[in-house]
Amino acid sequence: MTFSKVGIIGAGTMGSGIATSLGQQGVAAHLVDTADAAVERGLGAAKKFYDRAAEKGKMSSEDAASAFGNLSGSTDLASLSDCDLIVEAIFEEFSVKAELFGRLKPHVGKNTVVATNTSALRVSDLAETVDDPSRFLGLHYFNPAAINPIVEVVKGEKTDPDIYETCMAFCRNTRKKPIACKDAFGFAINRFFVPYGNEAVRMLDEGVGTPAQIDRVANECMEVAAGPFMVMNLVKPKIMFHAQRNLGPHGAFYALAGGLSEKGDSDYEFDIGEDAAGTPEGDAVIADRLRAATFFPVLQELDEGVATAADIDMGAGLALRFGKAPCELMDSLGREETTRIVAPIAEQYGHDLPASLDKVGSLRA
Repeated sequence: MTFSKVGIIGAGTMGSGIATSLGQQGVAAHLVDTADAAVERGLGAAKKFYDRAAEKGKMSSEDAASAFGNLSGSTDLASLSDCDLIVEAIFEEFSVKAELFGRLKPHVGKNTVVATNTSALRVSDLAETVDDPSRFLGLHYFNPAAINPIVEVVKGEKTDPDIYETCMAFCRNTRKKPIACKDAFGFAINRFFVPYGNEAVRMLDEGVGTPAQIDRVANECMEVAAGPFMVMNLVKPKIMFHAQRNLGPHGAFYALAGGLSEKGDSDYEFDIGEDAAGTPEGDAVIADRLRAATFFPVLQELDEGVATAADIDMGAGLALRFGKAPCELMDSLGREETTRIVAPIAEQYGHDLPASLDKVGSLRA
């Protein structure tokens, strides 16, 4: 099975980015949204991307024109009836996605594969809203999807194994690096990245540090390209609110920070400011808590078999630009130091210590 035409529902940042990536790889991509203006914006963003790439010499003007020629758009779900693969990339809310899949049913061919681009919801739960769960899976592209190489390929409880392998191959054939994921809220990457941002907000709530200080310490102790507050402002805090809320079933540690919960999904940004100063003792507390909020979820997902340590680190490096990925960093710190860092979470929130702590030092072996 190959996918010669891919339908993408949602022409916003993610949907447009997925279409842009596929068009550049010679795949016909058809964007669908509820309004003509949204479709036009999505296609316009793709054209702007190709034109800039041509101006910078990253592709020829002929290739740019060819890539854009692979794209089309509509406001009619019926226009997806001839697609081999349909990817849903709309608002991160279960009820909204479920309602869409209900409306989509009459327009899905018997051999069509349907995927969700959800970043945190369980694929198996969403699969119950489609006619054939065996032809349903998660394809979670990372922003900016036009250039970010990582895609989490999530196998639902009823996903056909052959279809799953076809989608893994499709990602590789379209120059992405797929991460094979077991179905669990947050999958491989957001399972730790979202709590890391949530913990930053908790520390701000508690007066442990300023946003600028916390970002600086994150740069130093995690070797990240951008600190958690800068990243949350880029993706919008309300997106983090929904993502963290969707991780709630994992337990008490995953509860929303007050600063995120109070503002909900209103439009706002954090005032990072320039006050990045701090004491060595204060910086050490921030470093421990950022690392703990990252390590603990990673160790849990290793226990659960969500993804391999190598794939988790690949995603952290390529999708999130962590200079030192979580498993690599834990291995370098060793079991004793990693236990010291993560044990307070288990104690404070009533979680068991992950069994994978015993493997620290050789997580990536």
